[in-house]
Amino acid sequence: MELNIVLAEPQIPQNTGNIARTCAVTGARLHLIRPLGFEIDDKKLKRAGLDYWSYLDITVYDGYDDFFEKNSGGEFFYFTTKGENNYCDVVYPDKAYIVFGREDKGLPEELLFKNKERCVRIPMISERRSLNLSNSVAIGAYEVLRGWGFPKLQNKGRLTQYDWNDAK
Repeated sequence: MELNIVLAEPQIPQNTGNIARTCAVTGARLHLIRPLGFEIDDKKLKRAGLDYWSYLDITVYDGYDDFFEKNSGGEFFYFTTKGENNYCDVVYPDKAYIVFGREDKGLPEELLFKNKERCVRIPMISERRSLNLSNSVAIGAYEVLRGWGFPKLQNKGRLTQYDWNDAK
């Protein structure tokens, strides 16, 4: 199973760094669509995901056209506060692309309008600001992975000083 996380025109390097860390620990591929509000070598970006940067599978695109051309045939799901479908009600296929827009503007409405059935929303109280982008990505990524049974992820932890089997 392959999860693809797409950030369209991200503006805040710390958000992208946190999302890079989420990608690294889940095995998701990260796709960044330019223009970016920072440089890839930005210290703030790398500090947020510093220990994980070497584990990333990352691709950068020169705009939406470049992204869609190079990923034709993909199944895209657009996370947006304007969506009518609950993100939990979707069955995400293998090689799903979950797409998130800019922190300040979200995704272009024309793109959303043309893909109404693929627009999903994380429920929130109305009339308030939306969730932070990195939090939204983590929620979306783990929902997709939950639906897939968390493939390739370690599902059980262990204590360092005790053995769970000795607990009574």
